[in-house]
Amino acid sequence: MELRPIKTDADLQNALKRLEEIFDAPIGSSESDEADVLGLLIDEYEKKHYPIEAPDPIEAIKIRMEEMQLKQVDLVAEIGGKSRVSEILRKKRKLTLEMIRNLTKKLNLSPELLISDYQLLR
Repeated sequence: MELRPIKTDADLQNALKRLEEIFDAPIGSSESDEADVLGLLIDEYEKKHYPIEAPDPIEAIKIRMEEMQLKQVDLVAEIGGKSRVSEILRKKRKLTLEMIRNLTKKLNLSPELLISDYQLLR
């Protein structure tokens, strides 16, 4: 097991290739340990060089609605009225604190994600 830091995209590709080769190694084997360490190294490199931005609150709501197979009408109780739900999802109106609390429970989203700022569309 020759492990070294991942410093370039070429190193990353080599590490990914090696991880693919040993991914199903028996737990407790040296290859399994190598896979664990490679996974950590790959994760750190990707976080630093290819960060993934969190979606804005409205996109997060839409994503969760799709995952849960919900329609706009399913959020009326949490947001208040069909037209209000539509305004929120079209970014014509901002979420209120009460809406954020309700959506946090209904959609199981973190409050930190829902309180993030986003631009209204005119």
